[in-house]
Amino acid sequence: MINFRYHVVSLTAVFLALAIGLVVGTAALNGPLADSLEGQVTGLRKDNQNWRQQVSNMEKQLALEEEFAEEISQVILPGTLTGRRVLVLMLPNGRDHTEGVLKKLQQAGATITGQVDLQDKFINPDNNSNLLELAVTAARPTAQTAGLPGNGHGVETSSALLASVLLDRAQGVAPVSDADRRAVLAAYNNAGYLTTDSNKVTASAEAVVVVSGQPYVDKDSDKRDESVVKIAEQFDRTGSIVVAGKGSVGGNLVAVVRGDPVLTQTISTVDNANTVQGQVVTTLALVEQLTEKKAGQYGVGDNAPSLLPRLPQ
Repeated sequence: MINFRYHVVSLTAVFLALAIGLVVGTAALNGPLADSLEGQVTGLRKDNQNWRQQVSNMEKQLALEEEFAEEISQVILPGTLTGRRVLVLMLPNGRDHTEGVLKKLQQAGATITGQVDLQDKFINPDNNSNLLELAVTAARPTAQTAGLPGNGHGVETSSALLASVLLDRAQGVAPVSDADRRAVLAAYNNAGYLTTDSNKVTASAEAVVVVSGQPYVDKDSDKRDESVVKIAEQFDRTGSIVVAGKGSVGGNLVAVVRGDPVLTQTISTVDNANTVQGQVVTTLALVEQLTEKKAGQYGVGDNAPSLLPRLPQ
């Protein structure tokens, strides 16, 4: 009969065997295994150092390229837009690089007729009806709603009204008076749909640079992206237009224009306007629009045929 002492001896023997096995195994494998692990850690450390060096080199190269673009802009831009009247229209997702775009336009000699900062409220789908009503109440004797889109899309109708007072009208059509232009802008400004100093919008423009950015990602992103396209379309109907964007994928304005065979015929796009290089190209694209009546798609994206337009003579 197996007694309690037998169980104790058996368990002791098992644990003793396990202990001896761990000691023997560790002694046998400690050398090769430790050496192998140490070699792998050393290799990973070297790889990490190499990657860090490559990143550092790329950052330095990018900085040098930006410096080169800044310096070359001083050679090729001055005088290319002298006497040209340009409106800068900022979309909510393009504010971070608007200042750089504006500086290059001014460096080229452009007369900036105004800077209009559209607020997120303007493209919020919840405000569709309010924008339709505002387009009617904001109209003035020389800025009528007659001929504006009547399909019930508030952003489209209001964009058409704004384009009609901010850009040159077609030949033979009476121009908007300065007082009516200021009144329309003040109506949208006071309602919180845009920000601008209406007193500084001194004249209509012959061209517009629409500064845009990444696509929207909220629950209403599709509707917001659609509204942004509507804005560009209405300003495109009235004057020359360049979209100074950031990226060209995900449904942002640059991507939509490039994917539309009709819009690409009249709207120029630049997909890296968040860099000095792209800001220089934005200015050159506008020169091409005004002097050659030609639209082009430029930048570093896969859907950009070239980096920049042909340099002006």
